[in-house]
Amino acid sequence: MIVAFLMVSNVSIGQYLLIPMDAETQTDHLKAYGISYWLLAKGTKVKWLLNYRGGSFLIPETDEFKKELVVRGVSFEPLSEGEVTSILEFIASPSQNMQEVLLEKAPKIAVYTPTGKAPWDDAVTMVLTYAEIPYEKIYDTEVLADELILYDWLHLHHEDFTGQYGKFYRSYRTSPWYIEEKQNAEALATELGFAKVSEEKRAVALKIRDYVVGGGFMFAMCSATDSFDIALAAEGIDIAETMFDGDPSDADYQNKIDFTKTFAFTDFKLERSPMVYEFSSIDMTSKRRIEKERDYFSLMDFSAKWDPIPTMLNQNHTSLVKGFMGQTTSYDRDEVKKNVLVLGENKSNREARYIHGIRGKGFFTFYGGHDPEDYQHRVGDPPTELSLHPNSPGYRLILNNVLFPAAKKKEQKT
Repeated sequence: MIVAFLMVSNVSIGQYLLIPMDAETQTDHLKAYGISYWLLAKGTKVKWLLNYRGGSFLIPETDEFKKELVVRGVSFEPLSEGEVTSILEFIASPSQNMQEVLLEKAPKIAVYTPTGKAPWDDAVTMVLTYAEIPYEKIYDTEVLADELILYDWLHLHHEDFTGQYGKFYRSYRTSPWYIEEKQNAEALATELGFAKVSEEKRAVALKIRDYVVGGGFMFAMCSATDSFDIALAAEGIDIAETMFDGDPSDADYQNKIDFTKTFAFTDFKLERSPMVYEFSSIDMTSKRRIEKERDYFSLMDFSAKWDPIPTMLNQNHTSLVKGFMGQTTSYDRDEVKKNVLVLGENKSNREARYIHGIRGKGFFTFYGGHDPEDYQHRVGDPPTELSLHPNSPGYRLILNNVLFPAAKKKEQKT
């Protein structure tokens, strides 16, 4: 049955626009998500056709919508009511691994990120900007003031929630930017009433945990993923050495870690040395033996009709995505909890690249690596120019998560 869209006065009855998301016909996959968000923000419902031509979008036809598609350089195809009926009947067939999902409301987006210029950039803020999807920046002050309840979707910038300043000590401790960042973090912690940055960051992590448990959607990349879980597991335990917080860590802190408190990871070993650019055994960066030219990961295939959530998160025009590095590149499969879904993996290296789970009433997604179109992004490197990568499969995964809260949810079976 054709979905009843919120119609506008100049809509031709029975006329629709298909925004194809396959590799062959879509000129700008990333801006297509921005168009969908723009329509939702205007009060127009959008149909997401899971696994149909790469996860296409179906919208009502108006002159205004067509003009916006042309201006943003997004490919579209006009469809008659009969053609739409045929497509939806095809998708509904039990023989097809496809599903139609109604997107109802534009989620309000927050990006957790420090103020000021940092010596690296963030893939999520870049792709949101490129796709013309609005977001607001928040940081520790807003989180601790319980302002997360104002948002539907939260992205965590490449933060270190353990209070060890990204484990950059060995290489950058004398760099002006590192010294400034440390001073700013200490000043903020003091202002917020904490004796140490590690204590303040843990308090922030706990607030974010509560946000998810209460029904929020949280997305994190790179070091924000494992450092977040480590902070939760180390609640009430000092794991930071003297150069980070002014006093020694707790003796034998590894045996005090509580893995029941984490979202995604278990049985990991923390890295004690401040001279090692690593948080724990969760990350696979130092364990990888994969040449750049052969570094790809595969997206898992889920049942669109029975498991629309992971299917939604894996919509793409290819099932093979180029790998990319980060401080946290990927996750050891043996240290991912059994109740967490692996959405993307490199089987040859036994690493999970892209994972998703449920916590309380909310959802979280962790995505390893720093920048899907910059293989080995280093401190100080220029930001990626996304106009050169409008069809990036790696960036599409981020935008799947942005639209995810807009969908009318169905119970997941997996």
